[in-house]
Amino acid sequence: MKTKGEIRERVWERMTEEKVGRFPFPLKGRIPNFKGAEKAAAYVTNMDEYKEAKVIKVNPDSPQLPIRKQILIDGKTLLVPTPRLKDGFIMVKPEWVPDGEEKKAASLSHIHSYGKVIPLKEMPTIDLIIVGSVAIHQDGRRLGKGEGYADREYAIIRELGNPAVPVITTIHETQLVQDELPRNAYDLTVDYIATEKQFIKTKNDYEKPTGILWEQVADKEKEEMPVLEEIYKLTH
Repeated sequence: MKTKGEIRERVWERMTEEKVGRFPFPLKGRIPNFKGAEKAAAYVTNMDEYKEAKVIKVNPDSPQLPIRKQILIDGKTLLVPTPRLKDGFIMVKPEWVPDGEEKKAASLSHIHSYGKVIPLKEMPTIDLIIVGSVAIHQDGRRLGKGEGYADREYAIIRELGNPAVPVITTIHETQLVQDELPRNAYDLTVDYIATEKQFIKTKNDYEKPTGILWEQVADKEKEEMPVLEEIYKLTH
């Protein structure tokens, strides 16, 4: 069985060799942006779960910019985690964004001009979660860039009492892998995969995190991610 690191490296190399990535470069070491991200986003916006959702959490990476933009255009509230979860989550309500400025408002470089960081106790109920990925198995097993933020963010939301909601990822076809992806108890799996070519409903019995596994949270992590200390005080 290949390690998570080996699988990531192969996906980044393949995307680079096949020239399916796009700015920012290099693709390695990040959630890679890809040609066709808008087509993948369009699959998501046609879902009933998307149409019914009022609040959607999306990662801040470049390949998910098209879906963040569309969320605001469609009059939905966007939640984006701050980098490395330093300050929790940024909320952008559609009424805060002038017409035509949705893409700018959804970009990480300008989002603070349109949205605001909200205290955890004011977090709205999230209806749908969209995550970026480096590698995905068709059964929903997922690899991010290796720092565990998507897993941790989902655990945080559940710890705060949010019900389990569908999780979607948008990727390029080259990121679909057949490898037996190693999976830990805290790893987040996805329910739907949207590529530039197809939409896949995953079929699995994997349990998603129901909260934070506090016994695996080191004191150093609480220092680097103050939001964890805040959550612990809110829930204990």
